[in-house]
Amino acid sequence: MSDGGAHAGVAARFAALGLIEAVVARGRPLDEAVDQAGALDKLEPRDRAFAHALAAATIRAWGFLHCVVDACLARPDGHLPDRLRMILALGAAQLLIMNVPPHAAVGATVDLADGALVRLRGLTNALLRRMDREREALLKQFNRPRNSTPDWLWAGWAQAYGEVVTAQIAAAHQLEPPLDLTLKPGLDAGLWAERLGAQVMPTGSLRLAQGGRVADLPGYAEGAWWVQDAAAALPARLLGAGAGDGVIDLCAAPGGKTAQLSASGARVTAVDQARGRMDRLEGNLARLGLSATSVVADVAKWRPEARVPYVLLDAPCSATGTLRRNPDIALHRDAEEVRALAKVQARLFRAAVEMLAPGGTLVVCTCSIEPREGPEMVDAMLAAGAPLKRRPIAPGEVPGLADAITPKGDLRTLPSHWAQAGGIDGFFISRLTRS
Repeated sequence: MSDGGAHAGVAARFAALGLIEAVVARGRPLDEAVDQAGALDKLEPRDRAFAHALAAATIRAWGFLHCVVDACLARPDGHLPDRLRMILALGAAQLLIMNVPPHAAVGATVDLADGALVRLRGLTNALLRRMDREREALLKQFNRPRNSTPDWLWAGWAQAYGEVVTAQIAAAHQLEPPLDLTLKPGLDAGLWAERLGAQVMPTGSLRLAQGGRVADLPGYAEGAWWVQDAAAALPARLLGAGAGDGVIDLCAAPGGKTAQLSASGARVTAVDQARGRMDRLEGNLARLGLSATSVVADVAKWRPEARVPYVLLDAPCSATGTLRRNPDIALHRDAEEVRALAKVQARLFRAAVEMLAPGGTLVVCTCSIEPREGPEMVDAMLAAGAPLKRRPIAPGEVPGLADAITPKGDLRTLPSHWAQAGGIDGFFISRLTRS
């Protein structure tokens, strides 16, 4: 393990603190902060994994950890420097969530109080030791899933799904998600599951516990699979495009669905307005030995030369269905942004319809569990006269997720589904045909 100071593990904790500062103070997504964190590159693999896991656990439980910090202060209303609050939250995450041995958690975390905070090391030590002594009482006093969920999200979910399901969703968001892989068609799932130490999920995805670098896993270099949550793999499958079929994949980057469609033999045109994200899509396809026509353009304005029989629209959204993987979303999103995104989705929906040939199939999806970004959006488009009708999803098309099919025939996965197997991202998927 890296040394980095008087205590083993200080360097890893400094790296985790840097990630937390990037997310909380500078508003960056956690995955982007990880990609650009030079401090992580200097760590040994085990330390790097610990730093990432610690930062994610702290951000995931941000609201809960601040309740704990305030409860341990002699004067909860007293001002603490922002960086010290982050250090204390990071220490609390080790003690109350990750079960790091107290001597390591306290000693190495106190060392993070450097520079102008050195004078507050005594306070930091006292607060962390109090958290350790009162661990059980603090865990009973506060509800981690509820305290870590912003009120506006909780209220919306409770109205849409009920309090019981909302509590289950919030609890799922506090767990580290597994790693799901989509295997290339024609490869033996059982053999690859054995090789990877993975579980074959009912829908065909391979699932393995998080840990280590993805690029080091068997099959990565030869392009046997790609990373894709089991829910994210469903829209392309439900589209039903086959060999030789023309497909337009809108908002396609980073390319998981494009890869699925290309691997099925479809003639895919992938459209996305972000050049950087499209570069990533093209790089992923190259590793996998797959091809697609890539177009960098505004989806709302771009049109193909001719209409096609299949269109897939993975509309930009609040991504609240991916909070397990992207816990920073709870800190960065708000209700007003959801309303604004719903208008964007409606505009892209109308564009997608214009690209679809008569009798063609449109699958529209969002990785959001906000009703405004799913069923309400589709209902509004149909009520406004979109020349489409729903083609209901059948239970046999989504093994293990029959209870996620809505009365109207759409699919609504929730993070609380497949709870015993590690959960699944929240997705809304609607399949429609053009009349």
